[in-house]
Amino acid sequence: MYFIGITGGIGAGKSEVLNYIRNHYRCEIYLADEVAHLIKEPGSPVYVELVKLLGQEIIGEDGSIDRGKMAEKIFAVPVLLEQVNQMIHPAVKNYLLEHLRCAEERGETELFFVEAALLIEGGYLELVDEMWYIYANETVRRKRLRESRGYSDEKVSRIFASQLTEERFRESCGLVIDNGGPFRETSLQIDRRLAELGCQPFDSNTDLI
Repeated sequence: MYFIGITGGIGAGKSEVLNYIRNHYRCEIYLADEVAHLIKEPGSPVYVELVKLLGQEIIGEDGSIDRGKMAEKIFAVPVLLEQVNQMIHPAVKNYLLEHLRCAEERGETELFFVEAALLIEGGYLELVDEMWYIYANETVRRKRLRESRGYSDEKVSRIFASQLTEERFRESCGLVIDNGGPFRETSLQIDRRLAELGCQPFDSNTDLI
């Protein structure tokens, strides 16, 4: 089974790529941002440590950690942000590696994916078998973000400036998937690489056993 990282800048279409893979291949897919929320559920070790560090005021009415309250507190104090990251990032990796181990033991899937914009910065290059860079040029990404999320050009520019450059993505990733044109062209690139790994798509109209 192959462990593959999916990364790229905002608006490149990482979700679209993963939806295609989910519908055509025997795989498990995890979004690092979603995992980060799962590991903070009430009663978890990370939940206990976060409340201990940041105080009871970050707990919402339902007993879970209020994202807005936590963000307000940690972004106001840089040292707290660093401490929180030191709790969350290792826990996310441990969660993924445990699920990878379980998937390997079950032997029901061929591919295990994790997606995040910050995989390279997060040290995932040393964990995955391959890192894929989902690419679309800046003009295409800006248009997508305006139309799908209503972002202003100023907001898009700020986000772009906070993410890795195209050069850094390309030098760090073993495969570049160009998702700037018709998705049919993107799917052919995905199929070609997965065929090289010995993985064939199943009939998406047939139920898996």
